[in-house]
This record gives sequence, C-alpha cells and structure tokens, in this order.
Amino acid sequence: MFFSVVIPTYNRKPILEKCLKALEAQSLSQNTVVTDYEIVLVDDGSTDGTLEWLSTHNSDFPHVRTFEQAHMGPAAARNSGVEKAKGDIIIFIDSDLVVTEVFLQAHADALTQGQKKLGNDRFFTYGAVINTANFENPTSEPYKLTDYSAAFFATGNVAIPKHWLEKAGLFDTGFQLYGWEDLELGVRLKNLGLELIKCPEAVGYHWHPAFNLEQIPNLIDKEIQRGRMGVLFYQKHPTWNVRMMIQMTWLHRLLWGVLSLNGTLNERTMAPLLRRLIKSGKPQLALEVARIFLNWYNVQGVYAAYMEAKKEQKFS
Repeated sequence: MFFSVVIPTYNRKPILEKCLKALEAQSLSQNTVVTDYEIVLVDDGSTDGTLEWLSTHNSDFPHVRTFEQAHMGPAAARNSGVEKAKGDIIIFIDSDLVVTEVFLQAHADALTQGQKKLGNDRFFTYGAVINTANFENPTSEPYKLTDYSAAFFATGNVAIPKHWLEKAGLFDTGFQLYGWEDLELGVRLKNLGLELIKCPEAVGYHWHPAFNLEQIPNLIDKEIQRGRMGVLFYQKHPTWNVRMMIQMTWLHRLLWGVLSLNGTLNERTMAPLLRRLIKSGKPQLALEVARIFLNWYNVQGVYAAYMEAKKEQKFS
C-alpha cells in the first residue's frame, strides 16, 4: 500500500502545525504492507500565512506536498487532493485533527484484515475521532459519549481505495455551504456496495476552541447553512434515511420545537445559564445545552430551504 493522506485546510495554521508534525512522526512496523506515504495538503485560499509558513518550514515536513486553490470549499479541495494523490489508498483527515503515532499502521492493519475477511477491497476503514479543546496536549483527551458517530462515511478519519472514490464521482462541489458533502458521497459509495470496517485503533483528536458565547452567531449560521445543504442532499437522494439524517421530519420539528419552547429558549434567553456554566469550568456542558436552540435553528433552516426549493420547482 502507498498512502496519500489528503488534507484540505483554510486558515488553521496553529493546529495545522500539530496535525502535520503528528503525521511526520508515524511509527510503521518492519513487516508493514505500507511501502510509503505522502501528505497531500490543499490550501483552500488561506489568508493567515499558511503557505508562507509551509514554505519556510518545508524541511520539517518531508512527506508533505502542498497545493493551493482559490477559496472553493472542502469538497473541491478534497477532489483536488485525490486527483493529485500518488497513492492507491486515500486517507482523509481534517487539518484540525492530531493523530497518534500508530495511526497509519492501524489503518493498514484494518485494511489488510478487511481484504482477508471479504476477499476484495469493496470497503473502507473508519477510525475514531475524539473531540478536544486541549490545544497544548490534544491527544490526552479521553473518549466521551458525545464523540460517538453513527455516520457511514465521514472525512474526519477514513481510509479508502482511490479507485472507489473515482468510480463514485468524488465529492459534489455543489455543496458550497457548510455540511453534508462527505455523507452524500457516502450514500453513493454505499450504493456501490462498499462496507464500513471500523478501526478504533486509528485515533484522531479533533481540536476546536472551548465553547464561549462569542462563537454562537457563527454556530447558528453553520446550522442554517447545514439546513440548506441538507435539502440539497435530500434532492439528490430522496429517501427516508436522508430525511432522518438532515432532521427533515415531523419528529425533529416537534422535538426541537418542544425543547426550545418554539424558539423561546434561544441564544438571548439562555445566555445567562450558558455564561454560568462556562465560568464554572463546564464549556462542553454549555455547548450541549446550546444545542437545544442550535438544532431548532437547523430544523428551521431545513424547512425554509425546502419550501424555497419547492417554489423554484413550481415556477421553473
């Protein structure tokens, strides 16, 4: 196997440095099937000096090949990375993910075992992702129930033969706002008969700043964007399963309507409680509480975008 680790990045220079250093520090066993690996970094129009920093420190990252594009989003950046990749196995991670030193070996072992078990390569391996706000030592974070993911295919930590990505058609660049481009590709991969093999030993630590009230406007905007992209997802795959994923059901509308008191519990009315939780050293709990109104915004965004799409269809 030759691994190509494809990473899109946009204005994440501080955590990107940790991400790349962790990938350069990989420990591969002497009997491994991995012949070599590369890191295909696609800069999506960063304005924080990412490319200049990489140019200055390129000797620190011998496995890194850097490419740049205008700001077109992660789907286009990943497609570019796959097209430029030399490897027969693509590993997707995000630029704010810090992996352990056995990350690549764990994926290699899982891929080898999967090939023996299934007798073919019609599968991909999916590693564990642990969320953390610990910038100094992200890999010290323990696994939490909130880290569980039921996603079939997500680009935070996944290894897949390159030819299956090409056969599926890569990522749909129509997903220009936040969310769903990886899960939509997952539906197409599933339709091709690919299976998911979990690889919990390939651990990545997804860093993000500790929750604070200043993040709320951006989080609300992301939920509204995710709602709009969710409708695009449903238009491409009009199934009940997709409706459940994007929260476009009466159950979700009722659930978050009741929990938020139809939007009465929102970023303004809940601010005092969230502020107290943050001050008491519980920012993660504050974020989980904030999801009451964040999910309400998401459902509102889904139905607003759905009605808009129906109107466009009616007059087209």
